[in-house]
Amino acid sequence: MLKKLLLLCLISLHFSTYSQSKEVKIISWNIRDFGKTKNSEELDKIADIVRDTDILAIQEVVAGYGGAQAVAKLSDILNRKGSKWDYVISNPTNSSKYITERYAFIWKTKHIKIKSRGFLVKELDEQVEREPFLLNFYIEGKKFTVLNFHSRPYNRDPESEVKAISKYILNSFTSPILLVGDFNINDKNDAFNNLKNKGYKTAVVNKKTTLKRKCYRGQYTNHAIDNIFYSKQIKR
Repeated sequence: MLKKLLLLCLISLHFSTYSQSKEVKIISWNIRDFGKTKNSEELDKIADIVRDTDILAIQEVVAGYGGAQAVAKLSDILNRKGSKWDYVISNPTNSSKYITERYAFIWKTKHIKIKSRGFLVKELDEQVEREPFLLNFYIEGKKFTVLNFHSRPYNRDPESEVKAISKYILNSFTSPILLVGDFNINDKNDAFNNLKNKGYKTAVVNKKTTLKRKCYRGQYTNHAIDNIFYSKQIKR
């Protein structure tokens, strides 16, 4: 069941912001066609996997009603498993009909707060096919920002998108920030050099993060294209 359900692996990061002692666990997960193919049983399995995290960032939520409905159902299932959760869903990205999608965040509300419902970064609209979704989170009044992003496919120049987003981040933020998602290129690609040169690190190093459609002799993982980049103010 899970091989069919989890078409892309999740990645996670434990971190503390500033000098806070409170640890936060974030999971980034590209769930293919989320809202199109996931039934209640599959949503329950997803909830069991992520229930111990604090923030879940999802890519590839379908743009239609089914995507928003699936996010709401997943949040409801998580609420019934012992903690209070909230969620936000982005508007559809400003993309062509066949590649537009939404992003979502689901998080535990006990210690993590928000002051707005986030936004798609319109400044990047002409430079990327699916503009990232930005949401500011607060713990004990201290802010950190998460950009949720799904790049174009590996054979359609995702490098230029990564460079554009990197420039936006470096020119726009001084507070702690995480860039999470499916980049369709390896973290060793030169496109990430601008972030790395400014002290950004990755949650996953030298590990594959996607699942194959067909597995041979127990080899399930495929490409190292999903990751979390985090700024130097964030202590892992």
